[in-house]
Amino acid sequence: MQYKWLNHKNNEKLIVFFNGWGMDEKIVSHLNCSDYDVLVFFDYESFDIEKFDFEKYKNKYLIAWSMGVYVCNYYYELIKNFDRFAAVNGTQKPIDDNFGIPEFVYGLTVNNFNDLSCSKFMKKISPFFDLSAYVTRNTHALKNELISIRDLKVENYVEFNKTTISKKDKIFPFQNQMNYWETTNAQINISEDGAHYIFNLYQNWEDLL
Repeated sequence: MQYKWLNHKNNEKLIVFFNGWGMDEKIVSHLNCSDYDVLVFFDYESFDIEKFDFEKYKNKYLIAWSMGVYVCNYYYELIKNFDRFAAVNGTQKPIDDNFGIPEFVYGLTVNNFNDLSCSKFMKKISPFFDLSAYVTRNTHALKNELISIRDLKVENYVEFNKTTISKKDKIFPFQNQMNYWETTNAQINISEDGAHYIFNLYQNWEDLL
């Protein structure tokens, strides 16, 4: 796993962002950090991580998008004491016929993954916003990341306080997301206009919390 600080000025408040599959920090680099330190995790081809001291922060918040909503739970011990957890277009059962991406669809995506299918997949992630500039890893690495996420086993789960769900999400079906989050205590925020990639509709990190 890789990481990138978008803002690192020893502020009292911290936002940790777990990215979606295939992306890097540039997809959220336009968001205003204000008085938050902001750390982005991405690239789940492996799950090795450096040691981070988050306890020095007075307030700690986690935002996770897409597959990051599941992956973040693997680091439960690192993030369990955060003050607030917000999910965006993802669930904690990401490959599931009722609560995530249907298993058949995910399997088909992995088995048929190539340059052409990757390009089509990116357009589904965001029909309204060109993501090609944000995909820096090769097709082989991206396929390995899909497999790595599929095979990841999580034992403990954080409790999300809020989730934002896009009605026009073509990756995580809207109804499957609703099915999942309605079984939790999370506040559900529905975006009428957002696609799976929704951050083009936001200007500030705070608006996602």
